[in-house]
Amino acid sequence: MTISRFSVALFLLTIASSLMADGPADNQAASVRPVPPPGIAIDDEVRSNLKKELSTLQSQISELRKSKNAITQRYLPDVEIFARAVELALNEDGFFEPKDAERAKQVLQEGLARAEALKLGATHWRDHRGSFQTVRGFRSKLDGTVQPYGVVTSQSGDRTDTPRADIWCRGRAEKGLELQFIATRMTNSDPAPEPGTIMIHPFGRYCNANKLAGEADTLEVLEHAIKEYNLDPKRVVIRGFSMGGAAAWHLAVHYPDKWLAANPGAGFSETPQFLKVFQSEELKPTWFEQKLWQMYDCPVWARNLRMLPTIAYSGEIDKQKQAADVMAEACLSLPADVRFELTHIIAPKTAHKVDPTARVEIERRLAILDKMRSSELPKQLAFTTTTLKYNQAHWVTINALKEHWVPATISAEFSSPSNISLQVDNVTDLSLNLDANTVNSSVQGLSVDLQGKKFYAAKRSDLSWGIRLRKFGSNWEQVSPIEPPAKELVKKHGLQGPIDDAFMGPFLFVKPTATGNHPKVDKWVESEFNRAVREWHRQMRGDAIIKTSDELKPEDIENYHLVLWGDTKSNPTLAKLADKLPIQWNQENVSAGAAQYPSATHVPVLIFPNPLNPDRYVVLNSSFTYREYDYLNNARQIPKLPDWAIVDITTPPDSRFPGKIANADFFDEKWALKQSRP
Repeated sequence: MTISRFSVALFLLTIASSLMADGPADNQAASVRPVPPPGIAIDDEVRSNLKKELSTLQSQISELRKSKNAITQRYLPDVEIFARAVELALNEDGFFEPKDAERAKQVLQEGLARAEALKLGATHWRDHRGSFQTVRGFRSKLDGTVQPYGVVTSQSGDRTDTPRADIWCRGRAEKGLELQFIATRMTNSDPAPEPGTIMIHPFGRYCNANKLAGEADTLEVLEHAIKEYNLDPKRVVIRGFSMGGAAAWHLAVHYPDKWLAANPGAGFSETPQFLKVFQSEELKPTWFEQKLWQMYDCPVWARNLRMLPTIAYSGEIDKQKQAADVMAEACLSLPADVRFELTHIIAPKTAHKVDPTARVEIERRLAILDKMRSSELPKQLAFTTTTLKYNQAHWVTINALKEHWVPATISAEFSSPSNISLQVDNVTDLSLNLDANTVNSSVQGLSVDLQGKKFYAAKRSDLSWGIRLRKFGSNWEQVSPIEPPAKELVKKHGLQGPIDDAFMGPFLFVKPTATGNHPKVDKWVESEFNRAVREWHRQMRGDAIIKTSDELKPEDIENYHLVLWGDTKSNPTLAKLADKLPIQWNQENVSAGAAQYPSATHVPVLIFPNPLNPDRYVVLNSSFTYREYDYLNNARQIPKLPDWAIVDITTPPDSRFPGKIANADFFDEKWALKQSRP
């Protein structure tokens, strides 16, 4: 397979989409163009024929759903993705060029062929011997919808071992909905994988640079592909170009122990500088937006790349070279003991594309790294985080922070075979968990030095080692591994906010069922609820699960983050929980500590551990917090509100906020209101 198979057309599409998506014309919050854009009309007869074929496929899927055969149920999403793609295109203006009608026909034909095969227990599309490409489906944990991903390999002959797997994150394509994505991945093998490599293409929940729901989707794709293709989790490379390069940057720094290597190309690696340079945007962020930039601004996390071999790529005259330049500066600006140089391959006189010669060099280096891989965990770690959302690297786990959204660091190394030295900052609780092969078998006792004190890890019955250390005041103490879970409410991994975090796990909307305390609030809630349902569908390509309080079951409270819409009069579930939340809300006032706001014109939005199940969130009156203006550039697509906010609804919602933000802040590490804000 030659380099020439790297599709020029694919990159032209990427460039065209980027040009359409970026520039000063998209800096006007008062006049935002729609994303996805409007489609085109298709011939009535063609539409009628597509509907008939779709109906046939949907009928076959309905019959397959009735089957009790485990194989049928396991691989049903591989059929359902085709019906859903065409249904959405037909019903939601999803044809953007004349050939999309032909694509829809091809997609339906493949879906029908798979349905017929699955009736007989056959799954031919899974055959991964030799060179192949296919589209797979899985049922998302977020909302239960089926989501697609592509698979390509150039391996010839029967595969007898596990291949290297490359996760390829795609470039921005505002017209690349399910239909276009599936049709492309059925017929286009670019970027072509190297022999012996399997290339995985996440759909990534459309156009979000694999962040938030797109991030959850990508990790689910990886989990699904590992099981389906017998992949070695230690041989997975995270890659991408343009918007996909941005995705590769953030997935690399947030999950440095998940990948064999990272290969981000172009894209962006942070928000503020990129928007100024590439978008010519004058930024006027709130203080909490600047804090939240740290969730996805990769320079803050640069030291994590010390643990992950990284090969950045840029064209010399590509404006998006800025992404790697910023990261290179961040790596060299680290403290002397962790400073390093970022490998950055730059193609001379090249704009926004992957140069074939550069690609050969990238593949050569990845092959070397693959051969060098080791089953042993590293003996030296340097890890940073700003949130417990991302709290682990190899054998180090951060369980608690002194303060969220302030960079926390931990350095850990074996100073001798039987001793680990630790240095930490902004960390108040940590764990070390070392597999048996990480510690020399001759070691009888493993000591841990932390800020002048020596502790001793416990050797477990499987010969692994572990220790948990917690800071009490100014002193570190060892915590017993059989200590019962603390009853006090604290921020922890998976329950740390901000509001957007609830939409990276299974969630359920609980809608109001009665008239609330104030007509203006009811009107605002209805509008924002309808918008949340619509925009989850349009931007995250899913379907929010919606119930009323009467329809809620115990298993819903057990399994889902509950998103409660309405007020204490219109939503019975919210009324049940209201006095257990740190923001108080009654008919007269919304109270955030000593600050009070009239309930007739103000609405609280917040995230908090659900008092009915503290292992899940409860959210009030919000979906993901970035809005229409932010759809226009992926660097803007980050959380816009912290853990709580008071919305003044006398200012109508716009493309940036749900109203005027009268007050907003993060809860402290015990989920309490802070005494003062920055």
